[in-house]
Amino acid sequence: MAGALQLHLGSSFLPSSSHLKLRRRILASTAPFRRRPTESKIREIFMPALSSTMTEGKIVSWVKSEGDKLSKGESVVVVESDKADMDVETFYDGYLAAIMVDEGGIATVGSAIALLAETEEEIPLAKSKASSSSSAHPEEASSPPVSPQESAIATEASPPRPAKADLTLASSAHPASDAGRRIVATPYAKKLARDLKVELQSVVGTGPMGRIVAKDVEAATDGAASVAATAPITSATKAVADSTPKVPVELGSVVPFTAMQGAVSRNMVESLAAPTFRVGYTITTDSLDELYKKIKSKGVTMTALLAKATAMALTKHPVINCSCRDGKSFTYNSSINIAVAVAIDGGLITPVLQEADKVDIYSLSRKWKELVDKARAKQLQPLEYNSGTFTLSNLGMFGVDRFDAILPPGTGAIMAVGAAQPTVVATKDGRIGVKNQMQVNVTADHRIIYGADLAAFLQTLAKIIEDPKDLTF
Repeated sequence: MAGALQLHLGSSFLPSSSHLKLRRRILASTAPFRRRPTESKIREIFMPALSSTMTEGKIVSWVKSEGDKLSKGESVVVVESDKADMDVETFYDGYLAAIMVDEGGIATVGSAIALLAETEEEIPLAKSKASSSSSAHPEEASSPPVSPQESAIATEASPPRPAKADLTLASSAHPASDAGRRIVATPYAKKLARDLKVELQSVVGTGPMGRIVAKDVEAATDGAASVAATAPITSATKAVADSTPKVPVELGSVVPFTAMQGAVSRNMVESLAAPTFRVGYTITTDSLDELYKKIKSKGVTMTALLAKATAMALTKHPVINCSCRDGKSFTYNSSINIAVAVAIDGGLITPVLQEADKVDIYSLSRKWKELVDKARAKQLQPLEYNSGTFTLSNLGMFGVDRFDAILPPGTGAIMAVGAAQPTVVATKDGRIGVKNQMQVNVTADHRIIYGADLAAFLQTLAKIIEDPKDLTF
């Protein structure tokens, strides 16, 4: 039978489907006798796209070290995108075999930043693969270039590296503390500091822009132990540390954009594609100021009041809340999400108060404080900064009385808010009085919003602000 089968399969005629099925069964049954080498499972960890505008990311810190065992869903690295710092998790179990982009390095979205080995035995092979990949593509991931002038400045201005025991002495001068106002640290560094009971105010940041990373916390722990064994720090020593001058900016030097500055630049250029126009309006704020004084102690902010008033006005003028993205149609957005511009170190971001028309003023104020804290710590999630349908930009706290704002791409309008100032006005009965008034200027997309639409919206907004009783409901 076997001989007949071999002869039959070896004949020159075209086999039928039954013959093909039989041949497949024979090949499948003999497959185990053909031993194939087991392929190693070395996976690449890619630079993820953390936002729709992100094209590259910077490695803030590696949460894990080479050789560490990883579990699916565990944080591996902290990445700085164009908007925030975010933890990146692994999708597989395994071992962090090779780090291909060091802390402070930059990698394009989709490029490999590390290799993950399935077993410990595969780690050497992964390291070899990483080395060959790095030599073949040295330009894919690198630290920002340093000009010869910057290198010379750093060499002249940088003192000899202090011992670990001295790290805590210079804590008041490091950039991450921003003169003691706030601390900029990676999420893992904060967690490590809590576990080790280390005060971040006493830690010197060595990450990008002085950010505190995990190794700084560990160094501070070692330094604290060393300092405890030595003489107490004198006030004179503290004075010397506090008076340490910061390296000045070199005039004439060329400074590359940060990821956030690059994103802002692209958005501003893109905004020029929309035909815009501007309408200004004067609003009396005496009643709003009185309301603010009454409820300020309950945690209500003026920003939340303005956002709430704007959202309430938008419910009556939905066209102002529209957006045009393709130049051929526009969308009546289903939610009123008020984005508010916030200046942070190295850029600008717009945290979003979701459905501001439906949230009470007290919850809205608490949410706003949470968003600002997350924005300054660069921990906003994409939905918290890219889902705005209408934008507010307020420079009133700086005494600016009026200005124009640039329309963010994908939105229909942005309102610039100036400071409320005492103004001499004529009342309806012909008398002269003094009232607090502020100027608002709205920039709108003229493809979908017309002058009459904007004028009607501003009239409604003025009525809400000048009679704000409904803001607290």
